[in-house]
Amino acid sequence: MRKFIFIFILFIGFNFLFPQKFKDLAKTPPMGWNSWNKFGCNINENLIKEIADAMVKNGMKDAGYEYIVIDDCWQIARDKQGNIIADPKRFPSGIKALADYVHSKGLKFGLYSDAGTYTCQKRPGSRGYEYQDARTYASWGVDYLKYDWCSHGKQNSEASYKLMRDALYAAGRPIVFSICEWGTTKPWLWARDIGNLWRTTEDIQDCWDCINDWGGIGWTLILDKQSGLEQYAGPGHWNDPDMLEVGNGGMSDKEYRAHFSMWCMLSAPLMAGNDIRNMSESIKKILTNKEVISLDQDPLGKQAYKYGDFGDYEIWVKFLKDDELAIAFLNRGNRPINIIVNWKNILKKTGLRKNVYKLKDLWKHKIIGNTKSIFKTKITSHDILLLRLKKIP
Repeated sequence: MRKFIFIFILFIGFNFLFPQKFKDLAKTPPMGWNSWNKFGCNINENLIKEIADAMVKNGMKDAGYEYIVIDDCWQIARDKQGNIIADPKRFPSGIKALADYVHSKGLKFGLYSDAGTYTCQKRPGSRGYEYQDARTYASWGVDYLKYDWCSHGKQNSEASYKLMRDALYAAGRPIVFSICEWGTTKPWLWARDIGNLWRTTEDIQDCWDCINDWGGIGWTLILDKQSGLEQYAGPGHWNDPDMLEVGNGGMSDKEYRAHFSMWCMLSAPLMAGNDIRNMSESIKKILTNKEVISLDQDPLGKQAYKYGDFGDYEIWVKFLKDDELAIAFLNRGNRPINIIVNWKNILKKTGLRKNVYKLKDLWKHKIIGNTKSIFKTKITSHDILLLRLKKIP
C-alpha cells in the first residue's frame, strides 16, 4: 500500500509540478536567431559567440530578440553510454560553455535535434534517446529545442513529439519546445498541449514566390497556407510559418519589409536567419522596428486573418489589446495599385464601429489620417502598407 501511495505521489508530481514550470513559456511568440538559413552546417562556437555579441550591440536584444539557436550539424556521434557528442573541432569548449557565454550576454540558448534516428543532415537523432538527450540539454542550460522530423520512418508524429515533451518535463528545466514537423500531419490540431510552436509548412526560401523541386517555397506561398489557422494560435502555442529570410540577399528591401510585416501580423515566431554581424542599415531597421514588432508581441495573441482577397491585392486584419487593430494592405502583384478604403465598412465587420481611430503608418512612423475619412493611397509592387489603428480618446 505504501509503495502504491509513493508511486501515486510521483505520478501527481510529474504531471502537475513539472508542467507548472513550463506554463509561462512563449506567452508571446519567441524571438531570436537561428543558424540554418544563412550558415547551414558551417557553424562553430566562435560564430555563435559573435552572433550573441552582435545581437546585444546592434539593438536586436533591445528590440526583443533573445534566443540564439544552433540548428543541425552541431552533433557528431554518441559515446558508449549513448550520450550525444558535440563536434569537438567546431565546438572545442563544449556546448555548456557556449550556453554559459550566451547566458552571460543576457540571452537564451537553443539547440536542434530530430524525432527520428537521424537529423536531416544525417547526424544522430533522438529516437530512443529522448529522456537521455533531454537530461543532457537541461544540464547544458538549453532554453529552446527545435525538434525536426527527418528519418522518422513509420513513427506517429503526435506520439513522437509527446514523448520528447514528457522527457523535457522530466528533465525539469523549462525549455521552449519547437515542433518542426513541416505541417504534414496538421500539428495545429494536436500540438497545443505538446509544443509551444509548430511548423505549418515546408521550408521557407529566400524569395517572393519561388518553388523548389525538393519542397522549399517562397514566403508568399507560405503566407497562403496560414489563412484559416488563426483559430489555433494564442499565448503559449503558435503557428510557425518558418524562420525569417530578411537580409539574406534574395529579395529587395521592400520585399523583406513585406515579409517581416506579415510574420508580425501572423503572430509568428521571429527567428532571424541572416548574418546579423554584417547587415545593412536598412535591414537592421526592418528587424528592429519596435512598432512593427509590437504587433507580433501583442499580449492578446491574436493571429491576423485574411479580411479581403482581390487577387494580387490582399487585406489582413489583426486584433490587438484595448480594442485596437493592425491592418496590412499587401500588393503581391508586379504593378502599383491604387486603393480606396472605407473605414466604416471595416470597423463594422470587425465589430469596432463605435470607435474612431488614428491611422499610424508603422514604417513611416507617422500618423497619416483617421477613420472618419475615406482613405486613398498607392502601393508599389511587392510592397505593403502596414497601419495601426490607435483609438482616439
